[in-house]
Amino acid sequence: MGKIIVSQFITVDGVVEDPGGSEGASYGGWAFQFDRGPEGDKFKLDEVMGAGALLLGRRTYEGFAAAWPSREGEFADKFNTMPKYVVSSTLENPPWNNTTVVGADVPAGVERIKHEVDGEILVNGSVRLVGELIERDLIDELRLMVFPAVIGEGLRLFGNGAGSHRLRLTEARQAGETLITIYEPAR
Repeated sequence: MGKIIVSQFITVDGVVEDPGGSEGASYGGWAFQFDRGPEGDKFKLDEVMGAGALLLGRRTYEGFAAAWPSREGEFADKFNTMPKYVVSSTLENPPWNNTTVVGADVPAGVERIKHEVDGEILVNGSVRLVGELIERDLIDELRLMVFPAVIGEGLRLFGNGAGSHRLRLTEARQAGETLITIYEPAR
C-alpha cells in the first residue's frame, strides 16, 4: 500500500508559491537565493529515487511536463520514467510518458493510487491539491524544506480554511542555509 508524501519548499512565513521563479510571480525564485548545501541536494535526490510515483495537480504537472522530458541525469531519468498521476477535470491525453489522469474526486483517486503503488507517492508543488489532501487528512508524511525568507505575499501551504491538524515532528536537520522538517499526522 502506498503512502502519500508531500514535499514542499516553503518560506518562514509559509509561502510555497513560485520557489523556482518559473511562474512569473514578482517575488518568484526565492529558493535559488539560498544554498541548501550537499545535504539538501542529497535529501531531494534520495526523496525522488525512493518514490514509486508522483501525484501532481494539473498546473504543477504541466510545468514539470514542459521542463523534465528534455533533461538528463539520474534525477531527470527517474522523474521521466516513474508513474505519474495528475489530478484534473480538464486535462486529456497528457503528453508526459507514464501519466494517468485522475478525475476531480481526490479521495477516490488517492485511494486507488495507494492500492496501485507500492511505496512512496510523492507530491511536489500542487498547492491546491495539497490543501485538499491536508483538509481531508490524506497525507501520511509532510516534508518541508524551510528557506530563511519572508515573502509577505503568495500562496501559503496552510492558508485560511485549512482547518486544525495536529502534526508530530519526526525529524529536523539543517541543510545548508535551509532547515528540513518532517512531520506525520498525529492521528
